[in-house]
Amino acid sequence: MKELTVRAYAKINLTLDVLRRRADGYHEVRMLMQRVSLCDDIVLSRQSGDISLRSNVAYLPCDSRNLAVRAAERFFDAAALGGEGVAIDLVKRIPVAAGLAGGSADAAAVLTGLNTLYGAPLSEERLMELGAALGADVPFCIAGGTMLAEGIGERLTRLPALPRTNVVLCKPPVSLSTAYVYSKIRCSRIRRRPDTAGALDALRAGDLAGVCRRMYNVMEDVAVQEHRAISDIKSAMLAAGADGAVMSGSGPTVAGLFSNRNAAEACACALSNTYRDVFCVETM
Repeated sequence: MKELTVRAYAKINLTLDVLRRRADGYHEVRMLMQRVSLCDDIVLSRQSGDISLRSNVAYLPCDSRNLAVRAAERFFDAAALGGEGVAIDLVKRIPVAAGLAGGSADAAAVLTGLNTLYGAPLSEERLMELGAALGADVPFCIAGGTMLAEGIGERLTRLPALPRTNVVLCKPPVSLSTAYVYSKIRCSRIRRRPDTAGALDALRAGDLAGVCRRMYNVMEDVAVQEHRAISDIKSAMLAAGADGAVMSGSGPTVAGLFSNRNAAEACACALSNTYRDVFCVETM
């Protein structure tokens, strides 16, 4: 096989709790993560001795500053495939710096895609180890589905699948640095925390409404102070019939879950009158 096309799927957080700041500076988290159908397309083409990347997004770096390139470098080193290389053609749809793990999804797709392209020299466990070294969200993006993530996000427990539902994603035209949001969080002063245990029980019971009632992200407290549009979008989704709405990751994208497809499409249409990055997708 000389060429392979893979999809890199976005994630959303159904809950996100920050438990404490560790001595090494990282934060312990506990969160429910969910794959959604918004994706980037990646074409991997074997070539000798070089890793190259091109993209439809002009401002994306195409060198080792890009996680997809670093993932390829790690793969070839771990698989002892000296002299091999790959051309990566990336069609980007997931917004950048949006809290949707777009870069991590690309890295995960490159790792799994290269493993297929080169005859599966590495186990999934080894791929996830390589992914964890690239970013905390990469292992989840390899595994997909519905997961409980703990530690710094690298400890994953597979959960019963969230009942398939419609998701409206809306990213306001602002950026939020993950490091900045974490720097502003004081764990002892968090006023509201998500009921992750209750959401887990609802998942196991197949109770979508019960999960939606418990959707919350403690990072919203910081993000909304910086950008009021986040709370405006969340309120608009709930008013439009969302069963639940929450900011994903460190933001600024808001995800609204809708059991009614027509309501989801109407909400996306209304939001697109104000915001450019609006998507109506599904859970996977």
